[in-house]
Amino acid sequence: MTELLLIAIGSALVSNVVLSQFLGLCPFLGVSKKVETAAGMSGAVIFVITLASAVTGVIYKFVLVRFNITYLQTIVFILVIAALVQFVEMFLKKFMVSLYDSLGVYLPLITTNCAVLGVAINNVKYDYDILTGIVNGFATAVGFAIAIIILAGIREKMEYNDVPEAFKGMPIVLITAGLMAIAFCGFSGLL
Repeated sequence: MTELLLIAIGSALVSNVVLSQFLGLCPFLGVSKKVETAAGMSGAVIFVITLASAVTGVIYKFVLVRFNITYLQTIVFILVIAALVQFVEMFLKKFMVSLYDSLGVYLPLITTNCAVLGVAINNVKYDYDILTGIVNGFATAVGFAIAIIILAGIREKMEYNDVPEAFKGMPIVLITAGLMAIAFCGFSGLL
């Protein structure tokens, strides 16, 4: 149990997928204009990464390893992730239309979000069993959620600040993200 807790803390804070590994930057920068939208994207990413960790772990262990076709892992993982994102997209379109509309093009981009694929590949790389892979996936997704919601909150507050003309828009967002990454380095002493 202690090992799972350390993996969860490490994945969410110490090795934050966005601020430490620099994966998933497209939705991180694109969907972080409003906290509500960032929270919606976070929910979708948490669902997809957690479920993808479980499904890819099972497929890897019981199909790819069993038939000695582990060289197909990337292709198989991408197909699983694409199917899960389609499921999330259909669900949001049917039951949460406003969130579906606000996420726009970034929702299908979860399919190509390298954070989702990175978690599945890291689970194999670190030889995690299925439960540990699910915990790692969930914690990584929570770390993504923490980062994107914090950035969205900061961006909402910055709208009312007097920012120099040269820094308006994406430059100040990138500086803010860089400062957040430096701040998250402080968590490295936890483990």
